[in-house]
Amino acid sequence: MTTLLVTVPGGREGDAALELEWALGDARVRRAKWRGVLIVKTHLKKDEALERIKEFDTTAIFKVLPLEKLVRSKKEIIMEEAFEMAKERIKEAESFAVRCKRRGNWISSGKEIEIELGAKIKESLKARVDLTNPDWYVWIEVLGKKTGLSVIKPEEIVKKRVEF
Repeated sequence: MTTLLVTVPGGREGDAALELEWALGDARVRRAKWRGVLIVKTHLKKDEALERIKEFDTTAIFKVLPLEKLVRSKKEIIMEEAFEMAKERIKEAESFAVRCKRRGNWISSGKEIEIELGAKIKESLKARVDLTNPDWYVWIEVLGKKTGLSVIKPEEIVKKRVEF
């Protein structure tokens, strides 16, 4: 089961949901509590789902991001789980960037998590911070009381053009 977080223009959630269902065939799309955010679950493997969306002609999708793990929105849990995931993938001397998008107020600061987690990964894994062109992204999406985590390559983030 692959979980994707999809951002869309506010008010275009319905259009985007249809596009995702057509592109993926087998998809369960639900609206998040926040405007312009959809959560998609599909039985397709992550790479196949991303490729289908990339190739599909869409008009209402900004960005598609795979979520590899969902955890409780508690700073200590987010930090620990994200670090464990980073440890499995990021090798010494590879570059990385931590991105944390906070929706809701379950944690006090996304920037704080980016800085603290980034420092821990840099120190412990001897990896380099590169905020513009990293080998890896440690991506954190706080969605109220649940937080999605991913450690992914930049090419695993699908960015589309929205037509108005």
